[in-house]
Amino acid sequence: MSALFPAGLRPGPGRERRQGEDGDQLARTLRQRLLGSSLLYLSVTLAVLVVGFSIAAPGSFLTVYNIRTMLTVASVLLVVSVGSTFVIATAGIDLSVGSVLVFAGVVSIKAMDAVGGGGAGAVLVGLAAALLAGLVWGTINGLLVARLRVPPLIATLGSMGVALGIAELVTNGSDLNGVPTALFTTIGLGRLFGVVPWIVVIAAAVTIGAWIALTRTRFGLRTLFIGSNSEASRRSGIDVTRHLIMVYALAGTLAGLAGFLDLALYASANIAGHTNDNLQAVTAVVLGGTSLFGGTASILGTVIGVFIPAVLQNGFVIVRVQTFWQEVVIGLVLVFAVYLDQLKRSALERF
Repeated sequence: MSALFPAGLRPGPGRERRQGEDGDQLARTLRQRLLGSSLLYLSVTLAVLVVGFSIAAPGSFLTVYNIRTMLTVASVLLVVSVGSTFVIATAGIDLSVGSVLVFAGVVSIKAMDAVGGGGAGAVLVGLAAALLAGLVWGTINGLLVARLRVPPLIATLGSMGVALGIAELVTNGSDLNGVPTALFTTIGLGRLFGVVPWIVVIAAAVTIGAWIALTRTRFGLRTLFIGSNSEASRRSGIDVTRHLIMVYALAGTLAGLAGFLDLALYASANIAGHTNDNLQAVTAVVLGGTSLFGGTASILGTVIGVFIPAVLQNGFVIVRVQTFWQEVVIGLVLVFAVYLDQLKRSALERF
């Protein structure tokens, strides 16, 4: 010891004890961060599922074609779920996103049919119509919740019924076909550099933009602040009413975009094909670590929360598990994932 430290600077018993305490504190902090990371649990769960299905169906599950198909189908739900993440971060909920998606698809296909032709002009008109339809419904939801003080569950439940009902009235309850060729062949079937489907690229761009908005902008900070304590936010000078309207309008607009992507993917407006999208979106958001009580949100968690059920459904189809067993196992996995989250919270309390 004397050879390492000059006289007067040799660590005494007190300094050694402090160094030991600092090391324990560092290790404790590291453990807290690992245990507190919902993304860690979700990532491990997703990795285990991928490895399991790869072993169960070698040569079928982990193929380029299957991965591309899985990503494409999940991208539509991801766009919807990203919008729901902002709503739930404010301690609200939007049950109308599935119906708004259908309504926007119907409006879009009607607009493209009215313009006529199968070129890029008709596609742009259809995109604008879908976004506008989603924006209108989202704004209505925001006004009901923020201005008229209708509970979000009741307001969006009513919007869900009205939006789907209008779509069924317009279409007589039947699916609509007649999507322009340019939409189906480019966005629907097209790929960036011949590899990545355009729908996946668009969904990724939306997700990255949402992550930046939530974590790097005043809009995201205020969203989380309002979700933590709306009254404190109001007293601190934030226009809570205006912000909530903007958040619901954002969610509606993204649901409209999802309706347009769904048109491009399936070349038709499927009236009865999105009845569970609202619950799937809420499940993905909550599974991803966003609190139903507001104030905490994770866009990356939502991404993983979308893909865990997607991998399960895709894998079960490949290994030929019966449909009703798929629902049972998916429900059990979701409950297990939430249980892991509770274990994490308990572990954090012990530290």
